[in-house]
Amino acid sequence: MVQTLADVSENELLPRIWRHLPTTGPGVEVGPGDDAAVLVAGPGTVVTTDTMVRGADWLDEWSTARDVGAKAVAQNLADVTAMGGRCTWMVLTLVADAATPVRWVEDLARGVGEAARRAGVAVVGGDLSSAAPGTRMVSVTALGRVAGRPVLRSGARAGDQVAVSGPLGRSGAGLALLQRGVLEGPGSAAAECLAHHRAPWADPEAGEVAAGAGATSLMDVSDGLARDGARIATASGVRLVLDRAGLQPLVDRLAPAVGEGGAWEAVLTGGEEHCLLGTFPAGGVLPQGWHRIAWCEEAEGPDGPAVTLDGRPVEGGWDHFRA
Repeated sequence: MVQTLADVSENELLPRIWRHLPTTGPGVEVGPGDDAAVLVAGPGTVVTTDTMVRGADWLDEWSTARDVGAKAVAQNLADVTAMGGRCTWMVLTLVADAATPVRWVEDLARGVGEAARRAGVAVVGGDLSSAAPGTRMVSVTALGRVAGRPVLRSGARAGDQVAVSGPLGRSGAGLALLQRGVLEGPGSAAAECLAHHRAPWADPEAGEVAAGAGATSLMDVSDGLARDGARIATASGVRLVLDRAGLQPLVDRLAPAVGEGGAWEAVLTGGEEHCLLGTFPAGGVLPQGWHRIAWCEEAEGPDGPAVTLDGRPVEGGWDHFRA
């Protein structure tokens, strides 16, 4: 018989969650167990939050609870590091109907705990709430620190080079495979794409490294290169001119899994990648592992294209209410 949330009390469930999570760490004065955590934050504190809803952000047919936990951590890590900061603490919220299996909740906690430990982040609290039948929602709030000045979207300048901290399009390609009914990767490229879509990883040090290298703007690639690049362009008053030769190696990495056309679509518009998109002074040395894909030009006015490739506007990407 499957044990569900209706079969256990909150006092019974919470210890089964916390045992999977790292609950102590630097700056944690009071962790889980009281009405709130007490943290020694200091200046330059960064706060962000992300929510995932079953049916909209994941499907049980495609993703395990462990995958969901890992993705929830990655989303928040990426947002903190995109400010040039380092994530230090998280709080976790689960909203679920009473028929949710207890094992699913524990596996969620395992996924969060494994990813948080890997990133050196303490999980210091959270919340449980019941919901209507069929509802399952996971939310993480993350806090971190910026050692110097935060790196904003609005700092890019004409002449800057544009780079990414990791491969683009793996998650988008993985989603395309899942939508075709491909649940296991036939080949290493497909396997990598499926794994990254289900449980992406965000480098917790990428933002600090980029800030130290003089990054003029940074952003988490969560909604796709075209959409997120346009956000930097609009905030900074520039245009991002994509370099086909710079993007080709990223496309070649995905083509064995989804074909050339599918690979270009994933690189340009695929979301949930959670590497960083950044701009750096012209002629400067990029941080190790970063890959140049574009440069910044003066904007053509408020109605001009924000992102172009081969002289044509590039648009598309994830939109929560138009997907």
